[in-house]
Amino acid sequence: MATTIRLTRMGRRNSPFYRVVVANSRMPRDGRFLEVLGTYDPLKAETIVSINEDRALYWLSKGAQVSDTVKQIFKKSGILKKLDEVRNNPTP
Repeated sequence: MATTIRLTRMGRRNSPFYRVVVANSRMPRDGRFLEVLGTYDPLKAETIVSINEDRALYWLSKGAQVSDTVKQIFKKSGILKKLDEVRNNPTP
């Protein structure tokens, strides 16, 4: 099963709020998902991002693909840097 980490839209009209989810790549944007990893709120004065880093690293290590927007969010929060460290320095 090909999994992707992407955003699913929540909130009302003209005030979007997003969840960062792990979903089957064949499911629609707001359809079924496997797990919620966190939230992303772009409309606040300071953009609010909360991500469960342990679960995100777990899914990335299992081969989940990341959408472009989520990749930027992970890069800003340092999750991709931690993934590189884990891949380059495996613990026995």
